[in-house]
Order: sequence, then C-alpha cells, then structure tokens
Amino acid sequence: MYLYSMKQILFFSLLILVFISCKEEQALMPKPRMYPKIEFPVKSYTDFVNSDCNFSFQVPEYATIEKETSFFDEKPIHPCWFDIDIPQLNGKIHCSYFPINNTNEFEGMVEDAYEFISKHNQKANYRDEVVIQKPNDVSGIIFEMSGEVATPVQFFLTDSTDHYLRGSVYFYSQVDPDSMAVVYDFVKEDVAKLIETFEWND
Repeated sequence: MYLYSMKQILFFSLLILVFISCKEEQALMPKPRMYPKIEFPVKSYTDFVNSDCNFSFQVPEYATIEKETSFFDEKPIHPCWFDIDIPQLNGKIHCSYFPINNTNEFEGMVEDAYEFISKHNQKANYRDEVVIQKPNDVSGIIFEMSGEVATPVQFFLTDSTDHYLRGSVYFYSQVDPDSMAVVYDFVKEDVAKLIETFEWND
C-alpha cells in the first residue's frame, strides 16, 4: 500500500511539473499588439473664410476654428493666428500668419522654420521634405517626421514677398507612434487639402 501511494505521488508530481512548464512557455509567448479603436469622421470640406486673414482654403467640416488669443502670455504677432481643431482625433493644425516687410525678414522666417524642425529632428526617426510650388503664387515646404515627436507634420506657405503662413500638426494623446500612424495619415490628407486649395486673396 505504501509503494502504491509513492507511485501516485510521483505521478501527480510529474503532472504538476508538466503543467508548470506549459504555463511558463505560454508566459513567454509575446502578446499581440493592441491598438485603440478609432472612429474616423467622414471626409468632407468647407471654405475657410476669416476677415483677419487675407487667404482662403478648404477646411474639414468636422473641425472647428479657434482663434489664438495668447502666445506665451502675450498677444499673437498678427490677428490671423488660429487652430484647426479636430476633437474626434484629439489633434489640431496650428496656423500662424506673418506679413513680410523685406527680403531679410523673409529669409529669417525660412531659417526659423528649419531651426524649429532641427530641434524636433533630434527625436525623429525620419524626416522628409516636399517642396510646394503652385501656379497661383503659393510656394513652400512640407516637413514630415516619424517617431516620438510633438509635431509629425509641419509646413509653411508663402509668396516670398508679402505673406508667410506656418502650420504645425499637434496631437494631445501620448500614444505609441505606431498605433497613431493611421491618425497621422488621416490628418495629413486634411493638410494636403489645405495646401491644394490655398489661395491668397490679394
């Protein structure tokens, strides 16, 4: 009877060891990456018209325009500073307009844009520049970055003599860049539409 009990004990001990080893193997298996479910609004656009701004373009109908009233506790340089807020995606396109008074001032604005990009580029995995050249006296550059950056898309539009508009895409969510890629792509279409339809009014 004693030997039979010992056999039982050994048998159940082996079963426990096999069960534990299987659990350990399961624990080592990588879990599939989970992404937040995002409800994208339907793409539709309307005309942006603002009496403080001497330009026009098309803006998403699911966005709201918020006038910028302060900049680091000071008034904006020009009344044509605003955000294109997209609450469904927890993001915005910040736009700031600067009049150009002379060539040196314009060159300084372009240098500032590159300096701003270089600061963000320290954390970026990739930077791409696309030159904009439209027949209606609108030119500029789009800067696109990936990685843990505050502004994955930035751009400026100008006529090189009188007008200069700078735009930056921001997201409030602190989410892994890979899981936000589809959101970036969605908003980049809105930026592309803005640039495609952009015109100076004078």
